[in-house]
Amino acid sequence: MRSKPLSLVEFIALMAMLFATIAFSIDAMLPGLPQMAAELTPAAPNRIQMIVTSFVIGMGLATFFIGPLSDALGRRPVLLAGAGLYVLASLLAWQAQTLELLLAARVLQGIGASGPRVVAMAIVRDLYSGRQMARILSLIMMTFTLVPAIAPLFGAWIISLAGWRAIFLAFVCFSVLIATWLALRQPESLPVEKRRPLRFSLMVAALMEMLRHPTVSLALLAQAFCYTMLFSMISLVQPIYDKVFDAAESFPYWFALVSLIAASASFLNARLVIRLGMRRLASFAFGTQVVLSLVVTLLWLAAVPTDIMFGIFIGWQASVFFQTGLTIGNLNALAMEPMGHVAGMAASVIGSVSTILGALMAVPIGLVFDGTLLPLSLGIATACLGAYLALKAMVRVERRYPST
Repeated sequence: MRSKPLSLVEFIALMAMLFATIAFSIDAMLPGLPQMAAELTPAAPNRIQMIVTSFVIGMGLATFFIGPLSDALGRRPVLLAGAGLYVLASLLAWQAQTLELLLAARVLQGIGASGPRVVAMAIVRDLYSGRQMARILSLIMMTFTLVPAIAPLFGAWIISLAGWRAIFLAFVCFSVLIATWLALRQPESLPVEKRRPLRFSLMVAALMEMLRHPTVSLALLAQAFCYTMLFSMISLVQPIYDKVFDAAESFPYWFALVSLIAASASFLNARLVIRLGMRRLASFAFGTQVVLSLVVTLLWLAAVPTDIMFGIFIGWQASVFFQTGLTIGNLNALAMEPMGHVAGMAASVIGSVSTILGALMAVPIGLVFDGTLLPLSLGIATACLGAYLALKAMVRVERRYPST
């Protein structure tokens, strides 16, 4: 016999924990990077940063399929299958004796975690619409923002008690808990009569249509550059605290503070985007970040005292995370706007392609880390400049071809 329906509070909590799978899987790993590098790749410690991008690449690959798959099979089966793969990959990572095996397990983890990322949003769309849906999503995101703030603290606590491998056992426990909660309490939200068959040819056709549309392709490119900036910062932030500023022990606390500050960006964006417009607001954010990143570069080259430079870096780190709240949602909306007739598939394609490109472009930035801020500051300045130029090109295209 089915238990009573979820209350609104329980539904928001469950969806927020599904959303949080991604942040927890990335941010909880960061305090353990030095220990992982020392054990698995001591001769080339920079390679350990690929533990972040490998997860993101797996997530991006699966995002291409996961939305249409849940439309065909239902939400619960896809979520539970993803949780099973995530648990298996976490156990493989727990036992990994080489960096290559660990990275392969992280790719599988990313594939498994793509279910919560995409399907949780679909469940909200299935059950709510209009202003009620917007309200529910706002409450979910308010709850979700706490996870990036506390995940490194939680990871550091686990490492201090049981070593870095125990983090993967924490992932197992987290996934089993959420999957059990979902299986017992959340009914299937997509009735059989509303399901659509999975057609790979339609997905390819949607991808080709998007790539041929200049506005969509430029918005997708700008979003990929934005993800490059974000993934580069996440990959290098712990090594910078450790190697550049000798502040590894305080890293989780500063990361928590920065995450909480950055969480306000989405609320600011909601207030400004109606007045300024999506493209104008995103262009301003990217242009400002180019300037800030170049200023940080010049200050580093000017040999500003380390204690002062540390404060500057924390402020800059906050600005990078804050910027994502002013840009990613707007860029996604710009890319989706001309694709209303294939909205579901377009959402999967945009999420997949931009995530994969962003992760791939972030890898070389992490690999050239040399114990200074320069690879990161120059890499982020370059990525933001690329996004800014893509948006400027979009304006020129739309003026030349108003119907695009």
